[in-house]
Amino acid sequence: MTETTERDVFAQAVIDGLSAPHKSLPCRYFYDARGSELFEAITEAPEYYPTRTELGLLQAQAQDIAARSPRGAVLVEFGSGSSRKTEVLLAAMKNLAAYVPIDVSGDALDEAAARLAKRFPNLRVLPVTGDFSAPLDLPRDLADAPRIGFFPGSTIGNFAPDAARELLAGLRAQLAGGSLIIGVDLRKELSVLLPAYNDAAGVTADFNLNLLVRINRELDGTFDLRGFRHEAVWNAPDSRIEMHLVSRRAQEASAAGRTFRFAEGERIHTENSCKYDLDAFARLAGQAGWRVSRVWTDPNDWFSLQQLDAA
Repeated sequence: MTETTERDVFAQAVIDGLSAPHKSLPCRYFYDARGSELFEAITEAPEYYPTRTELGLLQAQAQDIAARSPRGAVLVEFGSGSSRKTEVLLAAMKNLAAYVPIDVSGDALDEAAARLAKRFPNLRVLPVTGDFSAPLDLPRDLADAPRIGFFPGSTIGNFAPDAARELLAGLRAQLAGGSLIIGVDLRKELSVLLPAYNDAAGVTADFNLNLLVRINRELDGTFDLRGFRHEAVWNAPDSRIEMHLVSRRAQEASAAGRTFRFAEGERIHTENSCKYDLDAFARLAGQAGWRVSRVWTDPNDWFSLQQLDAA
């Protein structure tokens, strides 16, 4: 039996997405090494409010979050990346048994673990490389410890409602009765929302186009980057920002041994970022077996941190 490789999975995702009547590519493939660098740069753009707003919330509320956490718990972070925001929580959570960061990037995990070991020498840091939506087994000596999930960055917004509900239910199972601290971006004025995904320096555009760079490199692609432009728009009925790559002209491009045709103006849908009001998210969480026990918001009500407990 031939083993399926990561390249095979990537290739099939590209073939399926670009062969569909409405072309799309999974946003998880943004994050090669260059994509991760570009995303870090996006978080520092003056227009991109989510990261700095969430960080401010964590700094203001870390002690309250820590006070609500059981002694000897394991903090499990889903999609940890650089773990920089998590440092604020770790500094407040003095009685953790361990920190388990989960991420698809082994390099990011290694770098974060090395940095955290220096700052928190008495904390067990047990990185797990992989898809955070997959079932997770903690080390045997931690299997019975209380679990606290941490899912910051409004990553939940990248999932359509049905997928978000399924993911939240899966996280509930992984946390085995524990709680979840989750970042949820809130609905707000388009004058704030749209520039966050169309920064003046063009970093988000580079991030979006880097998906084609990755296809060219890993799947023998022939995409001409000059033939596509970045576009981010607000979809009001679905309450989400959508990112697209728009073909500037009628053209063809190949990848993974297949050829794809694009009409002028045709879009490749690359990412969603759903925005919620508090009631809508509480209903979604409830459908996944959670109840919202605490909500923290910034002074502008742009962003929220929420504690979910198993219902």
